[in-house]
Amino acid sequence: MEKTKKKGNLLEIWKARYLYILLLPLLAWLIVFCYVPMYGVLLAFKNYSAKLGILGSPWVGMQHFKRIFITPAAITAIKNTVVISACRLVFEFPMPIILAIMITEMPGNRTKKIYQTVFTFPHFLSWVVVGNIVINFMAQGGAINILLSNLGFEKVNFLTSKSFFRPLLYITSNWKEMGWSAIIYMAAIAGIDTTLYEAARVDGASRLKQIWHVTLPGIMSTIVIMFILQVGGMMNAGFDQVFNLRNSSVTDISQILDTYVYDITFLSTPNYGFSTAVGLFKSVINFALLFVANTVTKKISGQGMFA
Repeated sequence: MEKTKKKGNLLEIWKARYLYILLLPLLAWLIVFCYVPMYGVLLAFKNYSAKLGILGSPWVGMQHFKRIFITPAAITAIKNTVVISACRLVFEFPMPIILAIMITEMPGNRTKKIYQTVFTFPHFLSWVVVGNIVINFMAQGGAINILLSNLGFEKVNFLTSKSFFRPLLYITSNWKEMGWSAIIYMAAIAGIDTTLYEAARVDGASRLKQIWHVTLPGIMSTIVIMFILQVGGMMNAGFDQVFNLRNSSVTDISQILDTYVYDITFLSTPNYGFSTAVGLFKSVINFALLFVANTVTKKISGQGMFA
């Protein structure tokens, strides 16, 4: 029975051999750039010496991981990462869903395409470009402060204000990315059976009720998956954005784990073992959050990433 099953599987693979051949470049990329570098994780458990190499460097066990929890700067970075990521979940995650529904509800395909293009375009700008635009607009002598001055208000130093920095992260991130993220939800909305909307209209449902009772339930599986993925990446917090917008005045609230690793690696005497330990710690926490989020959402809504 098992031999027959194996022959059947091999036959199916042979029939689809050209599709598998197309997958080979992707598989090669995955192995070379994702799995081979995992060899460097050994650094987290060693006192690395360039002369001795990774394998020859002495083992230190969990010493680097213990150091994370006794280093004030590392603890601050962890707290900032969690707070910023949690706020992103609240202020950024719903925005693409709302935008997708708003664009979908617009009359006329041409209008929809125009708005979709306008909101999607910022995604293709790098954070280096966006960061410089924001800095130039919000600097002490920037356009916004010039406008405030002309209107008779006092100038505000936005970039060095600790109370304004984090809201600035959420605002700029939404402006740049919500149009791109909305594409996924718009595709999900397009897959909803139109007869459901017709039935709702026959029953006298308003546009808002159609959105609430037809659109949202219809894309709930997509929302759940995207939510789980975002929770699973909570320890990332957006390195590119924070790195390009931060300054010394807001270090206390802007230092996240990724920027902390950058600073201890490139702006001071590097300790590659400790840097790797911080990165591995972040990855392990992300995996744990992904697993927990999937388990919780599956129990609450009956939907998860895996069947």
